[in-house]
Amino acid sequence: MADAVADQVEPLRHPPPRKRAGAAAEFEKVYRAHVGLVTAYFARRSGDPQTVADLTADTFVRAITSFATFDPVRGSPRAWLIGIASRVFAAHCEAHTQRSHGVRRIAGQRVLDADAVDDLVDRIDAQRPGAALLARLARLPRLDREVVELVDLDGLSPKEAAEALGVSAGAVRVRLFRARAKLRKTTGERR
Repeated sequence: MADAVADQVEPLRHPPPRKRAGAAAEFEKVYRAHVGLVTAYFARRSGDPQTVADLTADTFVRAITSFATFDPVRGSPRAWLIGIASRVFAAHCEAHTQRSHGVRRIAGQRVLDADAVDDLVDRIDAQRPGAALLARLARLPRLDREVVELVDLDGLSPKEAAEALGVSAGAVRVRLFRARAKLRKTTGERR
């Protein structure tokens, strides 16, 4: 009797795993819809096409390995992916800082063909205004910069930005208002 009850309760405790084919198709949709967003995120931070390609790939490798734990009820795929991308970039910066400036990382990079390099150079060029904005935002506190970037450059809603940053939506709205006001002062823009 106890085993029969346990068999009935067990499925309630653990949601059924996604079917492999269904999960793969679902992830492919997420990938196709957001690869441009993630690439743009890195293109604003690096002028090197190889680095942009590697960080974008690292983000999606982490995303696919943790896709089974993604819960769309808790947040949007965009916010989830930007959260992963920000951790990938932080890890990249930390690793870069720890390496000697004279040693270049060669291992683990795949050589990009000319078309891929040209495409990434075009994407990096398209993100130059965003990179210029980030440079002007450098004087603001880190969270203010991230809020402006996620909402104004990546097009996330304040709620999605809050999910990606792990703060409340109200805090994001307040920081966004203040950061935009400070940014207008630095550019001389009036509203």
